[in-house]
Amino acid sequence: MSKDYYNILGVSKSASDSEIKKSYRKLAMKYHPDKNPGDKEAEKKFKEATAAYEILKDPQKKAAYDQYGHDAFEKGGGNSASGFNGMGGQGSGGFSDFEDIFSGFSDIFGGGGRGSSRRRAEVEGSDIRYNITIDIFEAFKGINKNIKFKVASTCEKCSGSGSKSDKGTSTCGTCGGSGKVRMQQGLFIVEKPCHVCNGSGQIIKDPCDKCHGEGRYEKNKNLSVKIPAGIDDGNRIRVAGEGEAGARGGRDGDLYVFVSIKNHEFFTREHNDIHIEIPIKMTTAALGGSVEIPTIENSKAKLTIPAGSQTNNKFRLKNKGMTIINSGGRRGDMYVKIFVETPVKLNEQQKELMTQLDKSIAEKCNPKSQSFFNKFKKIFG
Repeated sequence: MSKDYYNILGVSKSASDSEIKKSYRKLAMKYHPDKNPGDKEAEKKFKEATAAYEILKDPQKKAAYDQYGHDAFEKGGGNSASGFNGMGGQGSGGFSDFEDIFSGFSDIFGGGGRGSSRRRAEVEGSDIRYNITIDIFEAFKGINKNIKFKVASTCEKCSGSGSKSDKGTSTCGTCGGSGKVRMQQGLFIVEKPCHVCNGSGQIIKDPCDKCHGEGRYEKNKNLSVKIPAGIDDGNRIRVAGEGEAGARGGRDGDLYVFVSIKNHEFFTREHNDIHIEIPIKMTTAALGGSVEIPTIENSKAKLTIPAGSQTNNKFRLKNKGMTIINSGGRRGDMYVKIFVETPVKLNEQQKELMTQLDKSIAEKCNPKSQSFFNKFKKIFG
């Protein structure tokens, strides 16, 4: 059974022409083959949406569809709809006016329709990616990093024109100067960059010796990139205009620096907070005291341990965490989790002292142990 055209476009039967058109454009943007190369499911949905729009945009076809459904467009269908033989209009048996549909894509995908007078010789530069790794202290303070990479850059000899004389160009005969050609793939027509002029719309008769007519060539580039304080793992920094150079007047691409932060031996990060786990001596946990701990400032701080502290107790040091990016220097918090270390390799004297201590400690000094074993005795006798 054929799918309902209104359901395909996600509109009601009472939808206006503008609502139908808006919904179709949204689906065309999402499922267009140029945006989903090799995706058969997307191609199928694109075809369904286009077929639905072809019917519902036309008042006569829409009226016939509302009355007879899909039968209105089948050969031998309802008499009142006999003028719509197939989906392409009277007697067409196919998408005869598909180019009319496709020409409407000029304001969706940014291209010009058939007969466009635009002539574009320029070629835009591509964006490029650079991966960089820093440590957690650099992420905390921020840092300027010098990076070096190879990228297509404007040719100095021809100033990016690609031509020795800057006048040795002619309009491409294949695409007529538009830089694009159309070809049919199955039931629809797609627009692609011209394979003769590589999308420029121009043919260079006297190519530059240095760049061979490209207007750019690959060379080393050195750049200082500012890594802001508080940057997180996986964040990216956009440096406008530092990507691949455009050719023949085209816009330069951008550079995207993707930041990775190395794992640290002590610190872990959760958003803007810093976490650390430290061991303390049994005597310190029992009697209380203080210990020195490392901080994200790459220095030391004293942490007070209250008497009777237990493993997994957590202490918060306010405003001692990571810098909050673009906040004017505000910071998160630092969380310190302790675990009590049991002494090992005791000598005989120490063992004797521990035994005496154990005998002298009343049950109320170990409330958790006392509670557990009392419950144990009640259950198991």
